Amino acid sequence: MEVFSLVIAFIVVLTIFKGVRIVPQQSAWVIERLGKFRKVLNPGLNIIFPYVDSVAYKHNLKETAIDIPSQTTITRDNVSLRIDGLLYLKIVDPKAASYGVADPRFAISQLAQTTMRSELGKIEMDRTFEERETLNLNIVRSINEAANPWGIQCMRYEIKDITPPDNVRKAMELQVAAERQKRAEILDSEGKKQAQINVAEGGKQEVVLESEAAYTDQVNRAKGEAEAILMVADATAKGIEMVGSAIVKTGGSEAMSLRVAEQYVEAFKNLAKTNNTILLPANTGDAGSMVAQALGVFETIKKSTGGAGQTPSVPGR
Repeated sequence: MEVFSLVIAFIVVLTIFKGVRIVPQQSAWVIERLGKFRKVLNPGLNIIFPYVDSVAYKHNLKETAIDIPSQTTITRDNVSLRIDGLLYLKIVDPKAASYGVADPRFAISQLAQTTMRSELGKIEMDRTFEERETLNLNIVRSINEAANPWGIQCMRYEIKDITPPDNVRKAMELQVAAERQKRAEILDSEGKKQAQINVAEGGKQEVVLESEAAYTDQVNRAKGEAEAILMVADATAKGIEMVGSAIVKTGGSEAMSLRVAEQYVEAFKNLAKTNNTILLPANTGDAGSMVAQALGVFETIKKSTGGAGQTPSVPGR
């Protein structure tokens, strides 16, 4: 009797133990009752009926990366490219992922390959390298539209490598080299152009500065000459004024006659030094008559200008 009780207790414990299920975090277990979908167990402790309920599918709800194998695609301009990528996805509906598709990972991988071929066939080869982001977004959108009934969501798609054929790669390298050579020649010509412009601007500025300097020099010279003429005229006027004042004083006419006689003798002395042929008046020995003649000229000028005063007397007459 005791043995039978122990057996019954063991069976009950085993049954209870088989009915307890602990689901890990970020996991979902699909339960079937007698082969039919019953429910989805959430993370934590769950109780099921043993021998009636069974765990049919276990899904990982974490984001998973799938390596998309390399494949050959043809672009819009009929260029063959080898391309591969990475697909990031996660299960959002465990029931649909269990009964919507037999192998979710294989189905998504094949869908990604076909979508990638379709998207690359819409653009030219040159644009595939500069529009990776657009390609990735288009592939993700197309995969989500097709995988929605499967309970799977594509988070993002990343193209890893795009490998063109050898002849296309060589042509691209030549094109890049030619483009760089073109830019180098353009930069060199721009440099020469700028250098010539700088030289021309320098020459222009030099001419302008030289003309301004010459103009300033001429203005300064003209101002200097004008001031010198004014100073000479002023000095001459003052000298003449002083001579006139001295003449009207007592003894002024005698002093003037003496000065004229001295200049007369000095002039004939200088003529004898500088010229071989000399024209002399008939009375060269009569200095007094020459002085009287000079004073006569002076008196005539004085009268013609309205000057007043006595006519100076001529010595010796």
